[in-house]
Amino acid sequence: MESMSAERPALAPCATAAARARRPASAARVNAALFAFALAALFYELVGLPLLIDAAGGATLALLATLAPVVFATPVHWGLIHEGIHGQLARDRRANAWLARVLAIGLAMPFDAVRFGHLMHHRFTREPFDRPDVHEAPASRWRRRVAYYARLMGGLYLAELLLPLVAFVPARLARAIIARGVSAHGSEGAQVQRLFANHAADPARRRRARRDWLASLALYAASFVLYGKAWPVLLAAMCLRGLWLSVADNLPHYGVALDEAGRARDFRVPRGLGLLLMNHHLHRQHHLHPTLPWTALPALARAADAAGATPRTSYLAAALRQFSGLQPGVEGE
Repeated sequence: MESMSAERPALAPCATAAARARRPASAARVNAALFAFALAALFYELVGLPLLIDAAGGATLALLATLAPVVFATPVHWGLIHEGIHGQLARDRRANAWLARVLAIGLAMPFDAVRFGHLMHHRFTREPFDRPDVHEAPASRWRRRVAYYARLMGGLYLAELLLPLVAFVPARLARAIIARGVSAHGSEGAQVQRLFANHAADPARRRRARRDWLASLALYAASFVLYGKAWPVLLAAMCLRGLWLSVADNLPHYGVALDEAGRARDFRVPRGLGLLLMNHHLHRQHHLHPTLPWTALPALARAADAAGATPRTSYLAAALRQFSGLQPGVEGE
């Protein structure tokens, strides 16, 4: 009883933060502003910059430098999609799904597949299919290393770009492809594999995947035409975006044990960077409270710190730590 009563004071700030986060003025206004920012950055990348390059007679160092803010907008763009996945982007359910889908088309990501995969990630966090840094499938050491680093260096985003193509093949073949690609190891493996395969064969989701992919294809094809001979600039932007998305994906779970709270970690970031990351660095709090908006996470993290949680390490250092490779004991004989 003593330990229970000792934990109660730490819950009060969390409850207060949750209540504040649910007020319309708390997250809704910020999300609206960030949505406008993300769309403006995307418009500049796909339309504004190629027009400026054309007017200047070619890409200049000054114009190329303006691409950096566009790439830095990627965490916000993804963060808004993430809020949409959890139903926190807009108060109206239909508006939430529509806005998130528009953002996903802008990143050339299949929204239904990303949403399903992310919710499965929450349901089966760090199960065999969800721990790329602890690859347990029978394979040689070098193949595991190659697969891990390929994923980390942009392979995850590339896979997401190509994933909708599965919706263009017969449903039976789509099921087989997805089932083969999802690990069936572990106590939940067969269920996870079945759920992913069923998702890939669902008629309504397949129609939406084809529609969204064709919309993204048309959007980026038009942009490549606008860039003309400067098309490598757009390709470079996409590669840098894909690199960030791939590096950030498993960062809060890298090296996390199954008995850690939320099976995720919180990190510290320089002041102001939390807004850019939409508090993705407080991922443990998100996993413990997935129904709360991102604006509630700092108060929850402060309450956890006051309750004696493990000190947070640097988010940027954690990003670099992933390049140390597969975890000890995984690259065994």
